[in-house]
Amino acid sequence: MPWVRGRQGGLLVLGSANVDESLRGYFTKYDCSSADVNPIGAISKTDLKKFIAYARDAFDLPILTEYACFWSNVMSLRLTAEFSSFLEAVPTAELEPITETYVQADEADMGMTYDELSVFGRLRKVEKCGPYSMFTKLCHEWGSFLSPVQVAEKVKHFFFEYARNRHKMTTLTPSYHAEQYSPDDNRYDLRPFLYPSRFPWQFKKIDAAAAKLPDRSTKHAQEARDQQAIKAHDD
Repeated sequence: MPWVRGRQGGLLVLGSANVDESLRGYFTKYDCSSADVNPIGAISKTDLKKFIAYARDAFDLPILTEYACFWSNVMSLRLTAEFSSFLEAVPTAELEPITETYVQADEADMGMTYDELSVFGRLRKVEKCGPYSMFTKLCHEWGSFLSPVQVAEKVKHFFFEYARNRHKMTTLTPSYHAEQYSPDDNRYDLRPFLYPSRFPWQFKKIDAAAAKLPDRSTKHAQEARDQQAIKAHDD
């Protein structure tokens, strides 16, 4: 770019993938990972949105409070145009054409929410949790709105996708490391990049425990998530 404008020097290409997408493998190898540096590559989408909300208020940035049109009610396929802050917009990579009856949504494609991925990432890296230890921990943390069987399915789905996409992390763009839960490959995270994606021993133990544990879920899932969000904000 500088050359075609008769200027000297060079430019760096910035990446925009976050921790959650990297852990899930929700990016294309040698495509989204081919930038020079990624300023947000070591930050989860949940923390990134919190930072943007903070910057909106602390630095009086009007652009962060402007309204953008987006499609809602994605999962029910009853789509209507609404107005809301982009912080509340449905995350989409626009991988498919948006029509009057359909919009591609990242969380629907991934099979898990960004909030869930943020929790998985912290437990995996900071708490050093494998499949079974993550399951037992989340049974306590999510037990009020999810049954042990539901927790088991979410944990197994995460580790399956994490394992079969782990090879992509060897090509991740170098990131600014702002958090302990970074998924960066051989620079900070020295775990293997080839795993048996079905985790036969661990998943068998999870299924056996999930079948025995009582179902303590009483709250509606969204109510429980709202309470957790308030608690996280207060902390």
